[in-house]
Amino acid sequence: MKLLFFKTLFALSIITQVLISAANAQQLLMLEQEGCAYCEQWHEEIGDIYPKTWEGKRFPLRRVDIHEVWPADLAQIRPEVFTPTFVLIDKGQEVGRLRGYSGDEFFWFLIDELIEKLE
Repeated sequence: MKLLFFKTLFALSIITQVLISAANAQQLLMLEQEGCAYCEQWHEEIGDIYPKTWEGKRFPLRRVDIHEVWPADLAQIRPEVFTPTFVLIDKGQEVGRLRGYSGDEFFWFLIDELIEKLE
């Protein structure tokens, strides 16, 4: 009985650490929906290279479909109806967001502006 109690306590401790780590992480949310032409354009032009950039390494991309159940760990982040919308997250808080996608050069410029808010 004691062994089961300690195993359960240990498992809960690990789960808590993972959730705290996720809440403190820096990430870039991509709010998207099926059939969004601008989302598809972003994936074609940037999707493959984003994880290889310094921005992508510092702020890993997390894709969220706006029509799915909103993730519990994003409760403090306001959902969006326009796609794509990119939300820069630091320590569980929104730094800023970009609505829409109008090309790769514009995207990189605006993402860098958001990142500058942190520094």
